[in-house]
Amino acid sequence: MSTVGLFDLLSHAFMQRALITGLATALVCGVISCYVIHMGWSLMGDAISHAVLPGVVISYLLGLPYVVGALVSALLAVVLIGAVRKNRIIRSDTSMGIVFTTLFSLGTVLISKVPSQVNLSHILFGNLLGVTVDDMWQVIVLGALVLAVVLVRRRDLALLAFDSTHAQAIGLAPQTLSTILLVALAVTVVVSLQAVGIILSVAMLVTPGATARMLSDSIWRMLWLSPLVAAVAVLVGVWLSYVLNASSGGMIGVALGIEFALAYVFGPHGALRRG
Repeated sequence: MSTVGLFDLLSHAFMQRALITGLATALVCGVISCYVIHMGWSLMGDAISHAVLPGVVISYLLGLPYVVGALVSALLAVVLIGAVRKNRIIRSDTSMGIVFTTLFSLGTVLISKVPSQVNLSHILFGNLLGVTVDDMWQVIVLGALVLAVVLVRRRDLALLAFDSTHAQAIGLAPQTLSTILLVALAVTVVVSLQAVGIILSVAMLVTPGATARMLSDSIWRMLWLSPLVAAVAVLVGVWLSYVLNASSGGMIGVALGIEFALAYVFGPHGALRRG
């Protein structure tokens, strides 16, 4: 775990790909995370991340890039959740729970019954140290598309997150903006799969924004603090996963949790300031 050892890692091509992919993931997840926590969509991110499993498995079976099936499943989950939520008898969180457990269960059935080379642990927990060049570019391209959409509509999305009533009063369409943000969230979930997998992707979608919120009240400041928090977690997590021969996704999740704990205790809104 020496400094020399850390720099030595960069001489390996697989580590270079892992860091580039991880940092690209950190950037897009960090930005989307700010909107997720303000919209109260943490469970939505969790639901979409679990719902992509059948699409990933089917993609492997058909010999397609995993992102194809993952995107289809993620968008299908968004549509299904929206359809169930229209029934006023069913609460929003209930609709998400029904959709994601059904799709996730379907994915596990496919894995258990259909012969394939799918590595379940890589799907569930990510395989950042095993990314290929194609995987890396898929993450970069999808992440760039999400960031471009958010950049163009950043002010409208910020207003939606803080005060949807005011957004509607000034002529914006909250439903349209919500749809844009939901699609961006779905694509972001797919981006995060290679780094942290299905189970831990919610950590990348929630913790960076929550940590940034403990450090600042400004959405604009949060939009650069959150990706920074995610990037630090990726760097530390990838390094420790290699040194300790541990799960890269798991180490990134632990690093994110430690960052939040530090912000929660020592930040401007932390426990020490309140106490």
